[in-house]
Amino acid sequence: MATIARWDPFRDLMEIQGELNRLFGRTYGSTEDNGGASSLATGAWAPAVDVYEDQDRVLLHVELPGVDPDAVDVSVEDSTLTIRGEREFSRELDQQHYHRVERRYGTFVRAFSLPATADAERVHAGFDKGVLTIEVPKKEEAKPRRIQIKASA
Repeated sequence: MATIARWDPFRDLMEIQGELNRLFGRTYGSTEDNGGASSLATGAWAPAVDVYEDQDRVLLHVELPGVDPDAVDVSVEDSTLTIRGEREFSRELDQQHYHRVERRYGTFVRAFSLPATADAERVHAGFDKGVLTIEVPKKEEAKPRRIQIKASA
């Protein structure tokens, strides 16, 4: 009887990526310089971000597990919202060797163009359970306004 294996469309791509990582590791030096962590895993990375808006604001949710809120900088300049930060590699294990390091470490930068309706002066940011939430309110004049129609007598 044949066994049924779940098809994963990205499995082949991940295997190719692994082969390329090993190839570059052999070509450009040892990949064991981070306590067993691949040097490619410590390069720039981009955290996942959800962006959505409602009638009053634009919201961004940025996944930053393991990142200290003090290591994150949020700024707005010329209608561009920029998020910068760093997740440092933890070297807590002295006697043990890493077998696999899949989480990404290092610095990151994400930039988003704000719509013309955004009020860049009133941006708020909060951090809860590894998720950075950025709220960009809309300008009052940008919100739809209902006009009262007066009937003439």
